[in-house]
Amino acid sequence: MLAAKRVATLGVRSAKQSLAKQASAVQVVRRTAPVRSLQSLVQSNRQTDRDTITRLLYSIGTKREVERYLRIFSSSSDSAQPAKFAVIKIGGAVLDQVEELALSLSFLYRVGLYPVVLHGAGPQLNSIIEAEGIVPDYIEGVRVTDAKTLQIARRVFLEENLKLVGALEKLGTRARPITSGVFTADFLDKDKYGLVGKITRIDKRPLEASIRAGALPILTSLAESESGQILNVNADIAAGELAKELEPLKIVFLNEKGGLFHGVTGEKLDVINLDEEYDELMKQPWVKYGTKLKLREFKELLDHLPRSSSVAVISADSLQRELFTDSGAGTLIRRGYKLYKHESIESIGADRLRQVIHDRDPDIKSGDQSVTGVLNSLKKAPYVIYGDEPMDVVAIVTKPEGETPVMTKLLASRAGILNGIVDNVFNSIKKDHKRLFWTARADDENRAWHFERADGSFTRAGRSLFWYGVQDVKEVERIVKGFEESGRIERAYLPVGPSAPPHRTPAAAPSGSRSFSTFARRNVAGSSRGYATAAAPSTTPKRLALIGARGFTGQTLTSLLAKHPHLELTHVSSRQLAGYSLQGYDKADIKYSDLSVEDVERMEKDGEVDAWVMALPNGVCKPFVDAVDRGAQARKNGEASVVVDLSADYRFEDGWTYGLPELYDRAAIRRAKRISNPGCYATSTQLLVAPLLRYIKRDHWPTIFGMSGYSGAGTIAGPIAPDGRPTTAPKVTPESLAGGIRPYSLTNHIHEREAGHHLSRLLPDQGYQMKVAFVPNVAPWFSGIISVLSMPLHGRVNAKEVQALYEDRYKGEKLITVKKDVVALPDVEGKHGWTVGGFQVHSDGDRAVVVGGLDNLLKGAATQCLQNLNLALGYDEYAGIPL
Repeated sequence: MLAAKRVATLGVRSAKQSLAKQASAVQVVRRTAPVRSLQSLVQSNRQTDRDTITRLLYSIGTKREVERYLRIFSSSSDSAQPAKFAVIKIGGAVLDQVEELALSLSFLYRVGLYPVVLHGAGPQLNSIIEAEGIVPDYIEGVRVTDAKTLQIARRVFLEENLKLVGALEKLGTRARPITSGVFTADFLDKDKYGLVGKITRIDKRPLEASIRAGALPILTSLAESESGQILNVNADIAAGELAKELEPLKIVFLNEKGGLFHGVTGEKLDVINLDEEYDELMKQPWVKYGTKLKLREFKELLDHLPRSSSVAVISADSLQRELFTDSGAGTLIRRGYKLYKHESIESIGADRLRQVIHDRDPDIKSGDQSVTGVLNSLKKAPYVIYGDEPMDVVAIVTKPEGETPVMTKLLASRAGILNGIVDNVFNSIKKDHKRLFWTARADDENRAWHFERADGSFTRAGRSLFWYGVQDVKEVERIVKGFEESGRIERAYLPVGPSAPPHRTPAAAPSGSRSFSTFARRNVAGSSRGYATAAAPSTTPKRLALIGARGFTGQTLTSLLAKHPHLELTHVSSRQLAGYSLQGYDKADIKYSDLSVEDVERMEKDGEVDAWVMALPNGVCKPFVDAVDRGAQARKNGEASVVVDLSADYRFEDGWTYGLPELYDRAAIRRAKRISNPGCYATSTQLLVAPLLRYIKRDHWPTIFGMSGYSGAGTIAGPIAPDGRPTTAPKVTPESLAGGIRPYSLTNHIHEREAGHHLSRLLPDQGYQMKVAFVPNVAPWFSGIISVLSMPLHGRVNAKEVQALYEDRYKGEKLITVKKDVVALPDVEGKHGWTVGGFQVHSDGDRAVVVGGLDNLLKGAATQCLQNLNLALGYDEYAGIPL
């Protein structure tokens, strides 16, 4: 659904306007993330505030990514050393964006993280001294500071400091201005530079006292000599000296550019591993002047810090993405690591390896294995131990002659995860082995990492088997049979023994989990052992509860359910309509109720319904899903209910199945108990792009221009009906659009990330993260989305061949229509499927344009929800859907 006028993100100007009214704001970096309301966040207690904002972070990364980094950062500090999380240096130019900057820092504060913030004010100082007739003077990049300049500098620093503190306090974030008492300095060279200092001592007590008192410390870079003379210190240098004293995990430099850039190509440098790249970088002809100075300073700084520390150069609006995702946002600079391979325990050091296994191996911690047993098992077959010099990551791969290699252990420290060493070790393994199998537990905090790097997987009862490099299902079965016979992989991880019916979760599995398999992220037919299953459609009547039935989507779904041959709508919850009769449903006389979380838990425990649909705004349904989970755990008889969530809350979460049947594994949906319904724009975008993925041009991402009817913007409270019933009205009206379209969320729309995230599963290279560029618009018709794809191509192709790709891909799909002509609104409005047409290719043969469309309330929401319900409940996929 459209996200127009929702409370959004750092980079969105409307959020700033809302915050000007003193609402306690939140943001998601470069991603649109709807929130309940800013005012509710102001009134919520601290834990609720933290929980809400933590969930918003899931919009920029996976839940496990976010929770892992939160746990790492939160554990970095304690009452004795409260300033170990981060030092954030703010460039003077960034201070001009004080509202956006305050949002970024407030976000950290609300999840319980306290960075030490130090700012400069160079541009502001230059502006004032030039206005007073003083020409700024620099020698070797150092500002020459006389008494007049220092007097102005003190005033400017204080004003900018208080401005930032005030912006934070306005958001409900406690902040403490600290303009003196931290840095002690001597003259750098009094005759040459004047009143410029070289820091000799740092007193961190004022910073720690601020954090212990629950306030962010906001520092300037002014220092005092032993005699009390104020001295000017370059803010970058002050931040570096401060970091050496505090030894934080992260040192962040906020600037306007958002990173360091290649001097020839202009591309942003994502990661610099100084141990491996520094010498070569400094020889490059494009590395000169300021860039060379920065790299030298960063190396000198990191050489004084633990390897777990790293420097990030980013823009203010990318702070959350840099801190809480593996992909980051700006330029990450770290000391790096040198990788090794050992073919014997003795060459790596038995004591070192023993300690790593003892400290990190979950099987050791759970008591399932012993260290001695692990080491003895290595004597049974040839093996290679992969890792880095400090052993932040250790992986063990066994490979008997002529057999498939198995990674038996992957053990990473906090630094190994934080600094991305796991990926480098894994890539080293991939260079040596064209195929690999490995396992992971369901409670592995990095489980999402495994899924992202596997070509296929099988999960049952909390244990997962992963593999890459094997594309034939029969070959997978042969290899698995070999593992079963040899005992190289524990039987509990293998897809052997009787499989469960396709739509039922094994009794041993906890609520919300299920046995499922994937293979190269595609449907796999004709195989055994649960890789794909088929069963005659059920016709058993089942009961459904709908929570959040007041909006357009809820109303549309109610109309579909009224004609469903097997599903009975038994509960409809709406706080505003409680007590009124449900309109548009004639199977039974249903009255709206106002189900509480306790009601939902009790109903699930007592088995009152077979399925739940959550038709709630983004960020709202978690308490109800948690209640279903609790009720399922307490349930004595029968299996847990199916939950389909129509919001964006669970579209990136492990343990939830993404419900787009035409593209992803239908069998997985049949087995699922927790299904996230795709977004309307995201559905059309993925269906448009998928057939062309074989021609994708790396780093030249497809662009989708989308137009949706105003129903996609949602509803607001309307006038009271004559019978006293509350009504709803469109949030955006045709009149307000004046007959035209209104672009919105021009970058980082949530459906943009959603489409790229899931399309990546279809790429041959599973380690490659795809992106799409998406430009949404709201239009003056009621419902219906028109999406125009423009996609650069790798290789030449003509329009006829492009059309054939779509016809082949969607052959037999009952809800997809492929036509020659350009798709228009009458082709999609009120229709239950998706239509594609208008296939064109640029005269150079290197860019395709295709038009697709769907009704945002039907295939973009309610119809797709019914498809998913039908599959998960064992019905025919199209039961109740007019074809």
